[in-house]
Amino acid sequence: MTPHDFLADQFQGHRPHLKAVAYRMLGSLAEAEDAVQEAWLRLARSDSADIDNLGGWLTTVVGRVCLDMLRSRKSRREESLEERLPDPVISRADVADPEQEVLLADSVGLALLVVLESLTPAERLAFVLHDMFGLPFEQIAPIVDRTPATAKKLASRARQRVRGAAPNPDPDLSSQRRVVDAFLAAARGGDFAALVSILDPDVVLRADGGMLTGGLKVLRGVAAVAGQLATFQRMATSTTTHPALVNGLAGLVNTIDDQLFSVMSFTISDGKIATIDILSDPDRLARLDLADLEP
Repeated sequence: MTPHDFLADQFQGHRPHLKAVAYRMLGSLAEAEDAVQEAWLRLARSDSADIDNLGGWLTTVVGRVCLDMLRSRKSRREESLEERLPDPVISRADVADPEQEVLLADSVGLALLVVLESLTPAERLAFVLHDMFGLPFEQIAPIVDRTPATAKKLASRARQRVRGAAPNPDPDLSSQRRVVDAFLAAARGGDFAALVSILDPDVVLRADGGMLTGGLKVLRGVAAVAGQLATFQRMATSTTTHPALVNGLAGLVNTIDDQLFSVMSFTISDGKIATIDILSDPDRLARLDLADLEP
C-alpha cells in the first residue's frame, strides 16, 4: 500500500463523522459532501506526518470549510436555507442503516436544523462542534478567530436560542409511529376533531414546495394547522404513503405512480404533534436517493 493509499484509507474511516459535522453545519447533504471532499483535498496537499490527531485535524478543517460556506451564502445574498427546509435524511422504518445512524446519531430532526439556520455562522459552528461533538473551545477558537472564552460565549448564546425553540422528540419510535398513523387516519377520513386531538397547541407546520409554491410557507397554532385538513386529505387519498424514518424520526414518504410527491417529517413531543415539515419541491425531491427504501 502506498502512503497515499494509506492516507486515503484513514480518511475514509473518518468520513461518516465528518459528513455528520458538515450536515449539521450546512443543512444540505450535497454541500456537506462538498465540504468533506474539500477536507480530503487539503489533507492530500498537507504533510500528514506532522498531524498528531488526524480526526481532530479533519474536524477542524471541515468546520472551517463549513464556516466559509455559510459566510459565503450571506455575503453573496443568495437564497439562504433560512427560506427553505433543510435536506431530509430518509431511511426505511424497519431497517437500521449504519451510515445514517452515524449521520443522525443524536436524532437531529428537521425542526432542530431549522433553528440552527437562525444562528450566525460563528454561533452555529461553536454550538455544533462543542454541544454536539464535544470539541473543546480551545480547538474551536482558532476556527472562528476568537479566544476560547469568546467561543464559549458564542456556544452559550446559541444554546439559549436553541433551547425551547426546537421541541424535544419523544424517544420511543413506536409511540411516534402511532401518532403519525393517527394523523394519517384523521387526514384520510377528514376527521377535524381527531386531527385537533393529536396536535400540540403550539404546533408549527412548514411546507416547502420550492418555486412551485413560492418557497417556504409557515403556519403556527392548532387553528391554522388543522385548517389545512382538506389539503392533508387530498394528500392522504391521492398518494401512496410509505412509513419511513425522516432524520431519525417517524415520517412519511408519499408517491404517485411510484414517483416521489412529498416527504413529511413529524416531531412528536409529549404524545402530540409539535411540528410537521413537508418537502414537496420537485427539484429537490429529484435529487434525493431513496434506493434504501426499496424492500
